[in-house]
Amino acid sequence: MELLNKKMAGAKEREVKVLQFGEGNFLRGFVDYMIDIANEKGMFDGSIVLVKPIEFGNLKMFHDQECQYTVSLRGLVNGEKTVQNRVITSVSDAVDAYEEYDKYIAYARLDSLRFIVSNTTEAGIVYDETDKFELKPQKTYPGKLTGFLYERYKHFNGDLSKGLIILPVELIDDNGIHLKECVHKLAALWGLEAEFVKWMDEACVFCSTLVDRIVTGYPREEAAAMCESFGYQDNLIVTGEPFALWVIESEKEIKNELPLDAAGLPVIFTDNQKPYKQRKVRILNGAHTSFVLASYLMGHDIVLDSMGDDLVRNYMNDTIFEEVIPTLSLPKAELEEFAGAVIDRFNNPFIKHSLLAISLNSVSKWRARCMPSFLGYIEKFGKLPKRLTFSLAALIAFYQGEELREGALIGHRDGAEYKIMDDAAVLEFFAANSAKPAAELVNAFLSREDFFGEDLTKREGVAEAVAAHVEKIRESGMRAAMQAM
Repeated sequence: MELLNKKMAGAKEREVKVLQFGEGNFLRGFVDYMIDIANEKGMFDGSIVLVKPIEFGNLKMFHDQECQYTVSLRGLVNGEKTVQNRVITSVSDAVDAYEEYDKYIAYARLDSLRFIVSNTTEAGIVYDETDKFELKPQKTYPGKLTGFLYERYKHFNGDLSKGLIILPVELIDDNGIHLKECVHKLAALWGLEAEFVKWMDEACVFCSTLVDRIVTGYPREEAAAMCESFGYQDNLIVTGEPFALWVIESEKEIKNELPLDAAGLPVIFTDNQKPYKQRKVRILNGAHTSFVLASYLMGHDIVLDSMGDDLVRNYMNDTIFEEVIPTLSLPKAELEEFAGAVIDRFNNPFIKHSLLAISLNSVSKWRARCMPSFLGYIEKFGKLPKRLTFSLAALIAFYQGEELREGALIGHRDGAEYKIMDDAAVLEFFAANSAKPAAELVNAFLSREDFFGEDLTKREGVAEAVAAHVEKIRESGMRAAMQAM
């Protein structure tokens, strides 16, 4: 079969408007996919150049296919199984910032450039005082961005109309704010002139963003059959789920320049992304954390199997609709619509999401994802949310183990070992306390302010209720305990 290329894809030549730091699956299956649709609808008319921001690896596969590739979105939409395939033509080129520095930095002098997108992992947005301005390129992503913006500032003589809109999608809170702080610190460290900093503040827009889509990447086991169905060879296929959400928080109005929402895409422009972040964390992530540990101890290994168990599925649904949504601030209809999409995502037959993978660091996850709903429910209704209370007991039951081995606590399910991964302090606590009576263990755990930010035993009835559930789990097993609850 012929290798996918621009002629085969029917790609149009468009001026470069977007420079993208990162050529990974997520950006290609999320940002580049959206821009491709906006181009097709005549609402953006711009192309993207990918930048490989790290030293290792190469771009050969991208150049072999002239940066064309297929996105296959597979899952449930309104309960119906669907597969949506799309050839992406929005990427026009890919450049190696290290091996092709001159070509890379020349994009800073490109008149049509308007946006910078990045996904350099959560560790990518860091201030590193050992980074140096004279490196070509600079070591860190904030360093590269500072050097790139400075080149643009110098080339256009500080023209305020030549600023850029910066859209990081790294998974950290207030990513745009943190990135801007890093750039400011580096400009000061490197002694760059105050006029440049002023230009950056006035001409450039640093947005904070929230992104949501599971992108599963290259379908190694299915690729040959998929290419056969496509009728062409594609070594850059990206698979993912149909659901997507991109919330863009900006101090200045940018939606007219990036009209993705007008193109019918799930993009929200706002001056406050926090309610949407709260919705995602409390409903999507909170639901995961509230049921996966119990489900694992009931014999399930992936989310999809959990959803096939009526008891687990109903427990999760009731947790979301009866105990989480009532504590949130967005309109109820909007929250319920989002929850419905979450349930479709959990039932996606194409994604095998491991419960043990989700279980990593469950104590801090419960604090961040479930505890706000737990406390919010108590404050609003004056009683304990019974399912979220049970989720605490399930967490304790999952963490039962006395042996520490190679950085993990060893738990047991039906006689087989599993690894419990968390901070050392958490693992050491359970190794030392797991054998204690339920009430003693629960009181010791819930009183740990370093785990929860407060002493939960001071909340009326919490320790007693959790201990009763733990006792029931120990006596009758997780399924019987959940049924009784």
